[in-house]
Amino acid sequence: MRKPLAVAVLAIAAVLAYLLLKPTGVDPVAWQAPVAPALDGPYAPNAALKDLQRLASGIGIGPEGIGIDDDGAVVTGFADGRVIRLSADARHYQVLADTGGRPLGIGFAADGAPIVADARKGLLRIADGKAAPLATEAAGVAFGFTDDVDVAGTQMLFSDASTRYGIDAYMDDLLEHRPHGRLLVHDSAAGTTTELARELYFANGVALGPDAAYVLVAETSAYRIRRFWLKGDKAGTDDLFADNLPGFPDNLSFNGRDRVWVALAGPRDAGLDALSGWPLLRKVLARLPAAIQHRLAFSPIKHSLVLGFDLDGRVIANLQDHGVDAYAPITSVEERGPWLYFGSLSEPTIARLPLNQAIVGAAPPPDGWRQVPIAPQPAER
Repeated sequence: MRKPLAVAVLAIAAVLAYLLLKPTGVDPVAWQAPVAPALDGPYAPNAALKDLQRLASGIGIGPEGIGIDDDGAVVTGFADGRVIRLSADARHYQVLADTGGRPLGIGFAADGAPIVADARKGLLRIADGKAAPLATEAAGVAFGFTDDVDVAGTQMLFSDASTRYGIDAYMDDLLEHRPHGRLLVHDSAAGTTTELARELYFANGVALGPDAAYVLVAETSAYRIRRFWLKGDKAGTDDLFADNLPGFPDNLSFNGRDRVWVALAGPRDAGLDALSGWPLLRKVLARLPAAIQHRLAFSPIKHSLVLGFDLDGRVIANLQDHGVDAYAPITSVEERGPWLYFGSLSEPTIARLPLNQAIVGAAPPPDGWRQVPIAPQPAER
């Protein structure tokens, strides 16, 4: 009995030594996560996304960011680097280019050419079957994780989620919780790329507001959306559009009239928030394999979550689903005509929902979830 016990003790000691002593470049900082809002009231669980239509099955994996062109076709990029265009009737598709990287956010230049934020390759323009680089660095710092993009005229506003950690190490950025993100602008006429803001906490989704007077940026690891004013009396200043969200905000979109859509990659994790003031423990977690880190931060139970906001930052739409068949994680959402379209980091399809189902009412909650009355929503303007 002594020999097995000795082996067990040595094994435990080895694991502890690995977790405590293995070299890592991750340097977490102590912070205080805000108390997460309860999933009730405006965030009450529902099954509004239960009956999503799934499109483009079998074409590719992980349509993380989506864009809708002037013809109503959906443009997206897959994990294998391909950027495709799905016809408006969802019956045909074409491969526009292969970036050789990981295409994420999608925008469109004035001439209709897709503009792609590629996590590995930088800001790209797709034309003639090729992905041409527009920018790979700004202010002398190379992009570490180009994430999302929105376009107004010659101005391409985009995010660099982290100058320190790339897409394969995003959990390290989350655990470290230092502001490595940036908001950038590329002027296609001048050929220049400049910083609009730095020291953002995992700068993710980007969406220009009405008349491009401001740009919204999701700070994923801070659970908030910042607003940077570009025009008018507030130009050069910033404020909070939405704070203390119930999940990790990902890509954003503006419907051109009165509504901002926010895809949340998953609900908040109480355990991760509890570790916000314990940087040493987060450094221990950083020594674990990435798959285990992800499992600790995100529930293995699939939970899709999309919110709609009015232009004053008030929640006016709450779309969810929960369970093994849920389309999750939802990482992008776009409104076009009678549809609301969704993309996902890991799902094998694009999805959509009739817009009237997204705005009027919500489906009954899944089995085992309690029904919470939802406050009346403001009328559409």
